[in-house]
Formats: sequence, structure tokens, C-alpha cells
Amino acid sequence: MASLPRMKTLSQSPTDPGFVQNPYPFYDTARAEGDLVFWQDYNMPAAVSHKAVQDIFRDRRFGTECPAELAPVAPSHLAPWLAVEAHSLLEAEPPRHTRLRALVLRAFTSRAIAALGPAIEQLCHDLIDAFPSEPFDLLDAYCTQIPVITICRLLGVPESMAPDLLRWSHAMVAMYQAGRNRQIEDAAAQASQDFAAFLTEYIEQRRTDPRDDLITRLIAAEEDGEKLSRAELISTCILLLNAGHEATVHSLGNGVRTLLQTRISADVLHPDTIDRTVEEILRYDPPLHLFTRYAYEEVELFGHRFKRGDQVALLLGAANRDPTVWSDPNTFDPTRAITTNSSFGGGVHFCVGAPLARLEMRIGLPILFDRCPNLRLAGHPDYADTYHFHGLTNLMVRI
Repeated sequence: MASLPRMKTLSQSPTDPGFVQNPYPFYDTARAEGDLVFWQDYNMPAAVSHKAVQDIFRDRRFGTECPAELAPVAPSHLAPWLAVEAHSLLEAEPPRHTRLRALVLRAFTSRAIAALGPAIEQLCHDLIDAFPSEPFDLLDAYCTQIPVITICRLLGVPESMAPDLLRWSHAMVAMYQAGRNRQIEDAAAQASQDFAAFLTEYIEQRRTDPRDDLITRLIAAEEDGEKLSRAELISTCILLLNAGHEATVHSLGNGVRTLLQTRISADVLHPDTIDRTVEEILRYDPPLHLFTRYAYEEVELFGHRFKRGDQVALLLGAANRDPTVWSDPNTFDPTRAITTNSSFGGGVHFCVGAPLARLEMRIGLPILFDRCPNLRLAGHPDYADTYHFHGLTNLMVRI
């Protein structure tokens, strides 16, 4: 078999302060070397062009589950977290993924999401009514509250549980960040255990006392005579709660930061322009920058030969600024027409919560800037050292 040319090897620590605050120059450097580069710090190839990221997302020769014969031995201290992950839609591949996703979509309907619109509008106004007059953190007061309260209402979980849900969620998703250590792992295991215990009790309540909420619909949903098992119900609810607010918090926060720093006219938030503005926010500074996939067979792609079990990193932030797709990609342009956005993934794993995230941004941003026309930054907003996630530590503003 003929040998293939070696891809360019690049080194860039994902915890380097300069990279954390602005990863895009590294992405530009990487893209200049081709569709794939070898990211030494992750010890795997990385797809950096828009085409490579989208093609691998859609290529069924790649998936999220590690081939069973190559899976590492699971450490015992992570058992609670791994138990949740084992039944997660994110970690499943067809046919199991097909069944789980079909059941979730029967409950997580576009009609159910659209029906949340008026309540989201009222929530935005209520939160703004409570803004203090002195400088405050908009991330805590607004960007976090909209998605976490909305997902609580959608699922039917008491809003009073929001602080616990946030704490558990942050601990669990920290497992995906660079720089993970034993302390992070222990916190994730404990959060998983506590989260699962709460949901186990709550799901049993809904079995005997059904309501008009997503948990009740998930319990009732069937696909070809099969229902979600208890473990699948718990994992699905945790996934929807975690994914239902984590990315949207960062999307709203990054969006407000960009709008304030670029001083773009409020015209881009009008009903006839808001959809393009939301898509450009998601393209320009997405909340998630990296997904990984495993090769399931020997694959020759973009000049590289993958073996079964090889991993590849898909860099969403790099794909979204590919100059072969968008002119002047490092400029924020809310008039830009975007047809393919990598920010919610792609292929069979395209985010089921994308319509809800877009709805929350489409409602939350115009109301914020309309109610607070003098909104401005009251400090320099820094990004958190939590790559693969890309969101702010705080967003201090004054009104």
C-alpha cells in the first residue's frame, strides 16, 4: 500500500492563556496547512477546514463510541459518571442511537419548543426588571437564567432546583475540558450520583402523577413498541438539562460581548434581521470548539489513513472561520448569509436542542438591548480556561 504524505504537526496547549482568550490565530495557522493537521497536545489528527469537519460529521465510518475491543478499562471512581454516559444519546451510535433519538424527538417536538416562546419573553422581562443599578454580572443575572429556567420548565423540574442542576451540570461537563484531573473526576462522579438520585425519585413521581411536561412525554414515548428504560430516561434527562443550558449560556454571553465590543447597530436585532444575527454569533464565536470521533474501519481521508479506533478532533471554531466558505471570516458581520453552521455539530448527532437554543437567543438578545439601550461593558470579559467549551468567566456590565 502506497505511503501517504505526513500531515503537518502543530503544538498548541489548550490551556495556554493566550489560546484560551483567542484560539482563532491558531486555527488560521492550522487551516493554512491543509484540511487535517496533527495536534500534538491531543496526540491526534484535527480537522480544521469547514469541509473536513462537515464531511467527518456525516461519515458513518466515524462515530462517538470507542470500538469495544479498544475501550480502556474504566476506573472505579468514575462509575457513577460512566453509568450516565453509557446510556447517553451523545455516546450512542445506530441502531441504539436511532431508537433513542426517535423517542426523544417524539417528546422534544418543535411544537413544544415553540410553545415556550411567550414564557421566555416574560422571563426575560422579569430578569431585566431585577437588574441592579450598579455594575453586575450579566452572565449570572441573565444569560444563565434564561436557559436553565426554560429547560426546567420544559422538563417539568421545579425551578427551585436550578442552582443544584447548575452545580451538577458544571461538575459533569468539566470532564470534557482540557486539564481534567482527579479532583474534577471525583466532583463529576458525585454530581452524577446526586443528579441520578434526584431524577430517579422525580421520574417515579411522574409515573403516578403525569403532567404536561417533557419528562412525562419521555415516559410515555414509544418507538416500535419500545420505551426508554429507567437508565435511559435518567441519562436522557441529564443530557437535556446539561446540553439544554450549557451551550446557550455561552452563546448568549459571547453574543452580548461581541455586540457590545463591535458596537453594531441595534438594527441587527429587529425581527427581520435577528435570525441572521443569531447565526453569525454562532459562527463567529461558538460555545463549543471541539468534538472527537473514532474511526470504525480503515479510512483514507484528506491525505491521511485512519485505522480502526483512531481518533480525530473536529474543530468547530476553525471550521466556522474557513475563508474558503466565508469572505473576511474573522470579521463579525450580522448581514452575512449562513447556510451551514458547524456550531451544533452535524450528521446523526446534530444537536436536538438547537431549535431551543436559537429560540432563546432570538428572544433574549432583542429584549435585552431594547430594554437596556445604554448597556455597556463595565470590565474586560475574559474567557474561562475550559476548552473544549468557549465561554466567559463573567460579563460585567452597567445599564
